[in-house]
Amino acid sequence: MRLTRYFLPVTKETPADAQIVSHKLMLRAGLIRQTAAGIYAWLPLGLRVLKNIEAIVREEQNRAGAVELLMPTLQSADLWRQSGRYDAYGPEMLRLKDRHDRDMLYGPTNEEMITLIFKDGARSYRDLPRILYHIQWKFRDEVRPRFGVMRGREFLMKDAYSFDLDEDGLRKSYEAMFVAYLRTFARLGLQAVPVKAPTGPIGGDLSHEFHILADTGESALFYDAAIEEVTRDDLLSADASTIARLTGLYAMEEEEHAKVADCPVPAERLRSRRGIEVGHIFAFGTKYSASMGVSIQTKDGSQIHPQMGSYGIGVSRLIGAIIEASHDEAGIVWPESVAPFRVGLINMRADDAACTHAADRLYGQLCEAGVETLYDDRDERGGAKFATMDVIGLPWQLIVGPKGLEKGVVELKRRATGEREELSVESALARLAG
Repeated sequence: MRLTRYFLPVTKETPADAQIVSHKLMLRAGLIRQTAAGIYAWLPLGLRVLKNIEAIVREEQNRAGAVELLMPTLQSADLWRQSGRYDAYGPEMLRLKDRHDRDMLYGPTNEEMITLIFKDGARSYRDLPRILYHIQWKFRDEVRPRFGVMRGREFLMKDAYSFDLDEDGLRKSYEAMFVAYLRTFARLGLQAVPVKAPTGPIGGDLSHEFHILADTGESALFYDAAIEEVTRDDLLSADASTIARLTGLYAMEEEEHAKVADCPVPAERLRSRRGIEVGHIFAFGTKYSASMGVSIQTKDGSQIHPQMGSYGIGVSRLIGAIIEASHDEAGIVWPESVAPFRVGLINMRADDAACTHAADRLYGQLCEAGVETLYDDRDERGGAKFATMDVIGLPWQLIVGPKGLEKGVVELKRRATGEREELSVESALARLAG
């Protein structure tokens, strides 16, 4: 994509209402623009990142055996009355009436709707187990939306729901999602800490939140330092033993940690850092299948209510979390797996015919090789182009200038380290296309 044809409203100034790094950089880098309190338009560069994250989430859900569908954003209040949550949910639920005076709501979550859909399509034990998921926009009317996409009112979420015959089946579904989450966050370049979460009045012992370690996180965490020794390769090859290893290590939010009379972790191994919650998995048994009358016939002809679980990932929130965990004083530093473009090609002298010819040719070669490239072909000074590339955080910058061309080289810069290297055009292409 040529920058002269792209829509990328980068700004030098830090918006006055932005309080945390991710919010500041998302606005400065032209990823989002606020349209109302807690509601954002996703501009082209931000949308590309959102789609890349969504693709990784989807691939790992599919790998775990989940089946994708798509549910609507608007839901009937009658569904929520069946489960008893309509009046109990609170003012975060946006309630409205349609033209026929029927009570509707903008869905904050989908337990009721997925239960109804499953009820209409499943009858016997042969229809189990199933894990169904979708990636859809949600709305929760936060009283004080803040921190950009980290606590907005409208957000993109992956929510999955499992249906099993018994508690053993539910545990297997839960473990499949646990592994999927470990793999997802590792592929996104994030270090995620699974924290055992309280299950509240529903009971049971299966509930975990996944937190990304970041100094600006909203939650204080206490955890065993051994968690930091779990490598990316460990997570990508995660299995039941990885789950046992991780869940066997101490990790608590501050409020729950304070309730522990005798912490099992020695003081020298106990770490305290802040975390950003980006995922939550939860087994709630028959709470919704029973209240909404879902019955499945077993092999012996009896009827049971399926065991259910829910599994959420904040897809749009993940962008903020990645930036909080990966940035420097110059701007965003995207992991390659989610970067909007892999390479930023910089023509240092758009007014120089030879330089422009070489940069144009190199751009064509990168595109032919399938390398996603943002080509800064603007008639701007070099400093402005470097500043733009640094703030938007593409993994690689390929710099074409008159002096380098005289020597038969271009310059390749790795954004994460700042390391620069002079290479022949052929070598640079081989490096980036490899």
